Amino acid sequence: MSFTSIHAHLIWSTKGREKLIRESFQNDLYAYVGGILKKRKHVLIAAGGIEDHIHLLVAMHQTQSIADCVRDVKSNSSLWIHKTQPSLSGFAWQTKYGAFSVSKSSINDVTRYIANQKEHHKHVSYKNEFRNFLNKHGITFDEKYVFE
Repeated sequence: MSFTSIHAHLIWSTKGREKLIRESFQNDLYAYVGGILKKRKHVLIAAGGIEDHIHLLVAMHQTQSIADCVRDVKSNSSLWIHKTQPSLSGFAWQTKYGAFSVSKSSINDVTRYIANQKEHHKHVSYKNEFRNFLNKHGITFDEKYVFE
């Protein structure tokens, strides 16, 4: 038996940061994402975002890599959006994503941060927010590859 406590803050945007995640279906999208994660033995702790990107706080199960988890969530949620929102037939997620480790002691802070996305983005763009995460976590990056 393995004993793990792995929490990840996952962030990615819509392709081209198009404002396609409408408030009218955001909660249903987050619930669907929670179901995708549950099927893979993960636990969705918090979900939020605005029209052009999503934040997830996930308690990761040790049997699936972060890359596989993100791939599964992106592909299945994209299919769900195409099925339930016919006017968004061109919807797609950007290919890149961010995954940031979260300590057990910071879960409440990250949950509040995710819940406060609408207010936060009145003052900070997605690009600046993502740059800040990369810098805070000491991730070296080339700007030309981050937002494609």
